[in-house]
Amino acid sequence: MLKENLSGKTVVITGANSGIGYEAAKELARTGAAVILAVRNEEKGQAAVNAIIQEQKNAAVELMKLDLSDQESIRAFAEAFKSRFESLDILINNAGVMIPPYGKTKDGFELQFGSNHLGHFALTGFLLPLLKKTPKSRVVTLSSIAHRGASIYFDNLDGSKGYKAMKFYGQSKLANLLFAKDLDRRFKEHGIETISIACHPGISNTNLFKLGKSETPGYMKSLMKLFFQPAEMGALPTLYAATNENLKGGEYIGPDGRGNRKGNPAIETPSPGVYNEDTMQKLWDVSELLTGVRYEF
Repeated sequence: MLKENLSGKTVVITGANSGIGYEAAKELARTGAAVILAVRNEEKGQAAVNAIIQEQKNAAVELMKLDLSDQESIRAFAEAFKSRFESLDILINNAGVMIPPYGKTKDGFELQFGSNHLGHFALTGFLLPLLKKTPKSRVVTLSSIAHRGASIYFDNLDGSKGYKAMKFYGQSKLANLLFAKDLDRRFKEHGIETISIACHPGISNTNLFKLGKSETPGYMKSLMKLFFQPAEMGALPTLYAATNENLKGGEYIGPDGRGNRKGNPAIETPSPGVYNEDTMQKLWDVSELLTGVRYEF
């Protein structure tokens, strides 16, 4: 399932210091790829790099700072990356914040929509020149089963007219899914070889599950181990989306178990009506407007 030799490939994974991103980074490094952990917290990021190298002495992994809640940081990361690398084979838009109290990014966006969607929209746009010139490159964007039943609140994107954490998380994950699909359509429309794929981890036992800003209580951790799959399993859809050579672009990969909560990775069909063309176009337009990032296909 996972291509065993990725030597010579360059991979960027956002939020790769823990959970699914960390497990994916570790596995991709094992197969010989040069893996850049693009993370906000440099201390935690360096600890993740050290842990991978301790386990795999010859792993080509390194840390680069990226704060997806800060458009200036995203631009700086992209410029630093482009000054050092000639190509980018795989971009994995993995980082995310989940159900925090109401807050805003540095640029005034609602925290979840701003970080989970707009941050990755801008990052992908900035890295597009490298992706376009790298043969068989791909963009993998993580969504969630939380997209089911979600909507994009175009008249309240910043949450100023009312905020419910889970609803706005669902909005951000629906935006991730629509972005991935629309990006692939645009690649094909412009004859670009790069493909875009969405995936989700099911329900995985990661540190996304925190209550507010506090650590998850011990009893919750025990329940999570019982009902959720471990992060290593949650990372499998990401790895499948990033490396499976049979994928053509536009697919949605998730666990194959009941409700797509657990299991092995497989191509999944999203809920009927999710890929609404008007909504996707409106989301793309507002994302360009808010971030100031225009894609040059």
